[in-house]
Amino acid sequence: MTEEFGESHEGIAGAVLAGGDEPKPVHLDCGADGVRETGEWWAYDGRGGRPNAAAIRAACACGWRGRPYPIDRAGPADDDRHAIDTGDAYRDWCEHIRAVERRTVPLPDEVTHLLRRLEDQLSVLAEQAPVAALRAATALERLTADIAQEAAYAVQEDEVPWETVATALGLSPDRAESLLTHYLLRP
Repeated sequence: MTEEFGESHEGIAGAVLAGGDEPKPVHLDCGADGVRETGEWWAYDGRGGRPNAAAIRAACACGWRGRPYPIDRAGPADDDRHAIDTGDAYRDWCEHIRAVERRTVPLPDEVTHLLRRLEDQLSVLAEQAPVAALRAATALERLTADIAQEAAYAVQEDEVPWETVATALGLSPDRAESLLTHYLLRP
């Protein structure tokens, strides 16, 4: 998961069955932690009636899927899931994230440089004067919340479709709507 796109583009190394299909998510009993639902390749090991994964591929919460990479069952023991190389799937997902980034609305260079300078200065301040850094961060939160609300009202007034907003922000349409609603309803 990336910090910028969060759950909208959360990726996993997903399972692919021998016929090329993606299996339904499985439910694993994690004891005191409850039941966990997953589509990650390692959960498809043939145990407990679950199908056996034949390949791994990157899978993103947005619905995007990468190409499959066969699992070498002749190699490491099936229980050693860490010995299976998921690097190709990870690289595919990283390329997907770069494609998402390319579709987002670009920030003006001046704003990008200003944000970097601000981050650098606040990081130094956090080391040298942590309370002053907290005060600056609090002021920055108020400022950004006010600007975000102003921008959300402008998006609403212009009747920009959720899908357009979502693509421009690199989020799912539901997440984009939730974000705008959050800022619109802010007191």
